[in-house]
Amino acid sequence: MEVFRIKGGTPLRGSVKVSGSKNAALPLFAAALLSSEESVLENVPNLSDIRFMAEILTELGASVERLDQTTWKINPRSIVHYAPYELVRKMRASVCLLGPLTARLRRAEIPMPGGCVIGNRPIDLHLRAMERLGATVELKAGVIQVEANSLKGNSIFMGGRHGSTVTGTANAIMAATLAPGRTTIDSAACEPEITDLCRMLTSMGAKIGGIGSHMIEIEGVESLGGCRHRVIPDRIEAATYVLAAAITNGKILVEQAKTDHLGAFLNVMSDAGINVENSGKNDISVDLRNGSLNSFEAITLPYPGFPTDLQAQTCALACKANGLSILTERVYPSRFMHVPELLRMGAEISLEGTSAIVRGGKPLTGAPVMASDLRASAALILAGLAAEGETWVQRIYHLDRGYDSFEKKLQALGAEVERLPESEMPKAFDTSSA
Repeated sequence: MEVFRIKGGTPLRGSVKVSGSKNAALPLFAAALLSSEESVLENVPNLSDIRFMAEILTELGASVERLDQTTWKINPRSIVHYAPYELVRKMRASVCLLGPLTARLRRAEIPMPGGCVIGNRPIDLHLRAMERLGATVELKAGVIQVEANSLKGNSIFMGGRHGSTVTGTANAIMAATLAPGRTTIDSAACEPEITDLCRMLTSMGAKIGGIGSHMIEIEGVESLGGCRHRVIPDRIEAATYVLAAAITNGKILVEQAKTDHLGAFLNVMSDAGINVENSGKNDISVDLRNGSLNSFEAITLPYPGFPTDLQAQTCALACKANGLSILTERVYPSRFMHVPELLRMGAEISLEGTSAIVRGGKPLTGAPVMASDLRASAALILAGLAAEGETWVQRIYHLDRGYDSFEKKLQALGAEVERLPESEMPKAFDTSSA
């Protein structure tokens, strides 16, 4: 395995280009299965999750070809209805194959996705949506089996305990595109990634109304065609670079970042004393308003609220902000695996229920830390950029699931960070067996 070695204390300077959105690209790969014709996806990030999805589509019988660094061609002319457990277990997002297979083949067999360190993410709403469209759903030996010989439009309610489900909404939309009749999806997730999916489906011939809202209407069509589609920029990656500039008291330009996808996050950044301004059509400039960070409060909520995928990175920022900051997790209440690692670096954080209380403004010090998940990885790297001395981040394979060339982009901004074999880590720092 590999580790990151980070020497902190360097303010970031320069410009960085945001890659395509992983959370948009994965369901778009799945959506390509709705047609027997070829589709081409552009601006796809170079990530392990993308490669896993390509492998799964290949196992399903699709011809999947990478044309260049960011472009993939998918020809799903002949596919089967079942996905292999060996690949599905590697990536929870593979559950988004359920809707396309059900719609096109009228049957699907998908192994249940595994557990997740950030908390329980049940798929009951996915299955309920398939049932509302006339499918029969059973769970046998850990495999979801769907039969949908009489698929038809219907009303579907997608609200859950912690709000709307994004992947569940994607599955419902994709299944409904080929279901005869009208489908209405109430309490649909309205994340930009869902809007991007609807844009692709519309270009394939789907009839979808209410795009971008919590009420989506779909008129089923007999078949869909192929298309060429460009994936939206990754709003979580863009925001992570905003945080990286702020935590190091730097000044950077983030290229290909859509501010209209960052609303609630930008409000919190303003409260913290961070200037984030448009510098072109899709570029934003970032610096500190007065050279120091203010304390702030953030509550994670479904879009357009503050993203749960930015909570860990923002927690790292709070460690450098003067005063008491509070981060409350309303989406995945147990998503605080990064906190013990930040404590190793000298952070003062206490957990009270679903909130992290952070007393910031004191120096962080480099330490060996262990990443537990994708966003925790980014949080620990940001903390390392701001810390005194060296930080070694282990288990960075999590990072490669969601950040394209992260260390190279940080290096271009002046950060002292390098990817090394785990064997290069000082033995006194190795906590991998702890």
